[in-house]
Amino acid sequence: MAEEVHAVPSTGPKTVQDYIDELPTWSDGTALNAPPMTGMQWRIWSLAAAGKFFEGFVVFMTGVALPLVVREFNLLPAERGIAGAASLAGILVGALFLGGLSDHFGRKRMFITEMVLFCAFLAMLILCTNFAALVTCLFGLGLALGCDYPTAHMIISESTPSANRGKLVIGAFGFQAVGALAGTGIGWLVLILVPKLSAWRWMFGTALIPALVVTIGRFFVTESPSWLVVRGEHDEAEKTAFRLLERSPRYPKTIKLARPDKPRKKPRGQSFLALFSERNRRATILASVPWFIQDVSTYGIGIFTPTILASLLSGGPDRIRSLRDSIAAAILAAQGAALINVLLIVGIAFAVVLADKLGRIRLQIFGFFGCAAGLLTASFSVDATGMTKLAIICAGFMLFNFMTNLGPNSQTYLLAGEVFPTEVRGMGAGFAAAFAKIGAVMTAFLFPIILAGVGTRLLLYGLAAFSVLGAAVTARYRIETTGVSLDRIGRAEG
Repeated sequence: MAEEVHAVPSTGPKTVQDYIDELPTWSDGTALNAPPMTGMQWRIWSLAAAGKFFEGFVVFMTGVALPLVVREFNLLPAERGIAGAASLAGILVGALFLGGLSDHFGRKRMFITEMVLFCAFLAMLILCTNFAALVTCLFGLGLALGCDYPTAHMIISESTPSANRGKLVIGAFGFQAVGALAGTGIGWLVLILVPKLSAWRWMFGTALIPALVVTIGRFFVTESPSWLVVRGEHDEAEKTAFRLLERSPRYPKTIKLARPDKPRKKPRGQSFLALFSERNRRATILASVPWFIQDVSTYGIGIFTPTILASLLSGGPDRIRSLRDSIAAAILAAQGAALINVLLIVGIAFAVVLADKLGRIRLQIFGFFGCAAGLLTASFSVDATGMTKLAIICAGFMLFNFMTNLGPNSQTYLLAGEVFPTEVRGMGAGFAAAFAKIGAVMTAFLFPIILAGVGTRLLLYGLAAFSVLGAAVTARYRIETTGVSLDRIGRAEG
């Protein structure tokens, strides 16, 4: 029979992270590699992962729905670009202006608010009747998802053990890939079951009830004890940490947090200029610039994969003369996109396993080079024909999807929520996500224009070169956070 597990005795006041990281030991003194997760910690993780699922679901489903939306509202090319970029523009604004509010109002409050916004705009999108309403609703969805970028990361990373933080944050982030696959898969299924222009409304409608369930669940999680400590609310932080770490058998039996010798005033909100101070400048560059670079490629390829495949498989736009042709091409494109997006999940699975072993920086650099290799592979399709052309494009995009989720797509998200001190962590991660989404919005709007202007080969060459630049910036401004307490990361970089 297994020996009983005992908590390491407390020797005095500790930080919140010290209590979270405290290791139980066997009676012979052998310690576990990481503390067992509590039910509350898993609840927080699950509800945060659901938010990332909805992001992948909505953004990538837009690629499947876009041809039907274009036909229903008779959109011009510029309007099509606006519709494709609307949700990404919302993510940019939401990450920049709403994500940072978690530093002022708390992680939990914004965790709930973003899902309320998501449900409201999703319901309105299903019922919208004109182009202006369509763009407004897509932008509103992005607004909610943008807030989720820093907030979900904060509420996970500030509530979980340092030893497993990487795999837990990336594991939750990985549900973005699951959502991407589900979005294309459900888009395909809806097109089969409802072969009408209104099919795109049913596509988005499938997310409404699950989103409402997640919204309700978020009311029942704990606030971040680390955030409460920074606010000077030590008594409340101790109660919250006690609830967060509730186990059976109970350990620790009491929580007594370290307090400053002199009571601190409740910190005032800081401006974005604090992110460019000498203390935070390196972290801001590392969190923002590589993420911008990877979003340029990831969202351009991800959103327009169905469009590219539909054009290829249908023989070009002149072959699409009726609604039936549009739906047939969309079905084929959704099937191909779903196959390609499977590699997003495979890539994130490898990232979950390797992030806490090989380190964030190493994986990000390796992943950027792998993305460049995938894009160069896809560029060889220009000289091919028929099924060979399709095979090369799929191989290149599949390699790209695997490497981006192994490396920059997951590691940039992880690093952005780790490299800043607690008092500006939400603002820093929000700024990084917003800066990244500038690249995503630019790509979503300009991708069709650039593709028509310079051709597939030069476009893919440019994206590959950009990926190499991402590896160079990561190497230059590296801050390794693997296995390091968030408290020490903040002090080390200060």
